[in-house]
Amino acid sequence: MGKKIAGTCYIKADDQMFEITGGVEVPWTTKIRTPMETMPNEAGFYSETNIAPFVRVTVANDPGLDREKLTESDTLTVTAELANGQVYVLTGAYLAGEPTASGDEGTIPLEFRGERGVWT
Repeated sequence: MGKKIAGTCYIKADDQMFEITGGVEVPWTTKIRTPMETMPNEAGFYSETNIAPFVRVTVANDPGLDREKLTESDTLTVTAELANGQVYVLTGAYLAGEPTASGDEGTIPLEFRGERGVWT
């Protein structure tokens, strides 16, 4: 029996749904663990760093996008529903970086960062 793990995804920020043209990326965990090199490393020491919650997506440059809301708000709720049924919700979100609209492809890569990201 097959299991769907990839395909159509859905992204929305508050009440605004996006038409996705590329992939969706969300953190799968909340921390990065890095082994610490010691001689010998029998104790299994490692360092741990937190990952800031995010959602990265490439969307169609739809004239109906509320650019002002997306660029000015810092309290967005961004919901990413993956094709396998998993849902990641980012709260207290804001648009990060320098999004640029591509005239050739009609797309905009967006990265949202936020206060809290949870898998529901």
